[in-house]
Amino acid sequence: MIGVNHLISNAELQNLDLIDLLSERHSLVRSISEKAWNDQSEIYISNSEWYIMARIYKKQPSISYVTKNVEISRQAIHKFIQKLSERGLVEINNVENNKKEKCIQLTPLGEECYEKNEALKAKLENKIAEKIGTEQVSILKGILKLDWKI
Repeated sequence: MIGVNHLISNAELQNLDLIDLLSERHSLVRSISEKAWNDQSEIYISNSEWYIMARIYKKQPSISYVTKNVEISRQAIHKFIQKLSERGLVEINNVENNKKEKCIQLTPLGEECYEKNEALKAKLENKIAEKIGTEQVSILKGILKLDWKI
């Protein structure tokens, strides 16, 4: 069951600045999302692995492209990709006309897991909307999508 639990009290949240509020809410929704997946699946997938899977969903980027566009260390990305491959969630292939470069894509199982997780996240978003209002969620998403020019 997806629920909105609190990592810290509402009173403590009132004293946080923007950066810490974003961090607290991010940690909260990520932990709820990860738990929802792991409660319904025998395939454990960490938040970092989901992050990589989101970047390659319906694409075939090179591994070097992923390392440049994901905010995780290159070594860690290679380790996560290897673990995803061992679980049959991604496949690693040679890039045509380039013996050094490898590309990565989700397997059918990886795509199925990714899509099921997207549905779980949609349920969580709906649960949040029930608590704070659909319009507030829409406004929040709009603000987060803005170019903050920082």
